[in-house]
Amino acid sequence: MTGYQQLAKKLVQRATKKGAKQAEAFIEIGRQSSCRVREGEIEDLTQATSKGVGLRIITKDHRLGFAYTSDFDPSSLDGFVDRALQLAQASAPNKLNGLPTGKELGKLAETGDLYDPEVANLAGDWKIKAALEIEKAGKAVDPRITTFDNVGAGDYVSEVHMASSEGMAAGYSGTYVYLFASPVASENGQLQTSYWVDYKRFLTDLDTPEAVGREAARRAVRMLGAKRAKTQQVPVIFDPLVAASFVNNIASAADGNAIYKNSSIFVSKLGKRLAPETVTVVDDGLLRRGLGTAPFDGEGVPTRRTALLDKGVLRNYLYDSFTARKAKAKTTGNASRSYNSLPHIGTNNLYLEPGTRKPEELVREVKNGFYVTSMLGSGANPVTGEYSRGANGLWIENGELASAVQEVTVAGNLLQMLQDLDGIGDDLQFRGSSGSPTLRFKQLTISGD
Repeated sequence: MTGYQQLAKKLVQRATKKGAKQAEAFIEIGRQSSCRVREGEIEDLTQATSKGVGLRIITKDHRLGFAYTSDFDPSSLDGFVDRALQLAQASAPNKLNGLPTGKELGKLAETGDLYDPEVANLAGDWKIKAALEIEKAGKAVDPRITTFDNVGAGDYVSEVHMASSEGMAAGYSGTYVYLFASPVASENGQLQTSYWVDYKRFLTDLDTPEAVGREAARRAVRMLGAKRAKTQQVPVIFDPLVAASFVNNIASAADGNAIYKNSSIFVSKLGKRLAPETVTVVDDGLLRRGLGTAPFDGEGVPTRRTALLDKGVLRNYLYDSFTARKAKAKTTGNASRSYNSLPHIGTNNLYLEPGTRKPEELVREVKNGFYVTSMLGSGANPVTGEYSRGANGLWIENGELASAVQEVTVAGNLLQMLQDLDGIGDDLQFRGSSGSPTLRFKQLTISGD
């Protein structure tokens, strides 16, 4: 058992000795470094370490106290426990306050490796070399790539340790590494930016710096000459990057707290068909090498695979233990947190399962439509389902990607969009902890000229 694991246990024991009915300590240790370059020069090079502990306690009369600190000095930790107890006394009692029970904590599932020694031991100049390579490769794609708004690389190593009075005592280590680029293309006085990014837990899974630079540049250059399109209703295709944010909208509507408050379009739709059979949306905390993979959630509950939509039918809402108690449901292992916050509902690795169609095929079948490559705004309103976002992309003419389009709005309704999902690519991509393949919608409204 590590020193941090022992510390978490000690804090819990101290809190219960001093009168807490339940106590839980959550420790996070992190080390991150990043580099940004511009025009072949280092613009920003940072390295930072962080550590902190959050202590949640529940009193015998159901009051909740929460305190956090980054001061691990033994002499100040005693006062830290007292502070959490004092804060509990000042809070209102709530019968629903409580930690996950021993039964909810259960046995932790096997996640596979989350820690890559290669990432943890990267040479200090790796980030600088990678960032410079991204920039060089991007500029070599086309002379119209004039500069980069942002280009860089970074890595992160973290540890999480937890203990609770209900029998939880565990920890894990993880890594991730990333590359990003945001080039600017220029022609005839018009500037177009785009971006590309890759995030992975393991260095061997990461795109090469050249690949990231080239793809970012390609995406910027193809937007040159972009114009607005006419207002019309047409088939719309989301590329995987944009489609992933649509999948996040589905998860927001399936948030157990929103359901409990009656503020989601998914209220009372469990067991109902919302999409074609080809549509399965999953939150999987156990996905191999996933960025959001962990053996337990922010409360120590084992993570799992939860299908939100299974073959088009709404099967589950997402819960942490507090919201589950309110809703008389069961936690789904979706408590998200850092050491300085109380748990709230979040996702682990969220994705829409890939289909069998080639993305090119989905485009070929569209006579007149819009292929979306980037969007602004937050997407769907989970209460009403109204979907409206600024979009850029490429117009589809006779089954081919033709002219660049910018400054239009794509609008629809989340429930209708789910029903109208008539094409799913085989190209599932993760550029973070949410992923999606290419998605095609039968019809959406484009507002332009």
